[in-house]
Amino acid sequence: MAKAIAQYFKRVFDDYQVLVMVNPGDWTGTELIVHPDGKIEKTAIEADEEIFEDLEADGFQSCSPLEFQLLLAKSQS
Repeated sequence: MAKAIAQYFKRVFDDYQVLVMVNPGDWTGTELIVHPDGKIEKTAIEADEEIFEDLEADGFQSCSPLEFQLLLAKSQS
């Protein structure tokens, strides 16, 4: 069985942005909140099969895995 490929989403608010990575194989993922001062909050998430519809309804759009991974690396340094 092939490994599920993570999907990445982003929404920009007035003064911060939220990026979400979802692994559709087990519905786990990571949420990054990027604050105006550059601080990045990282949260593990558990979702269900409706996560993609929920993200779309909330105004999230697909984003680059590279952007997410760079911010994730920055949050860990």
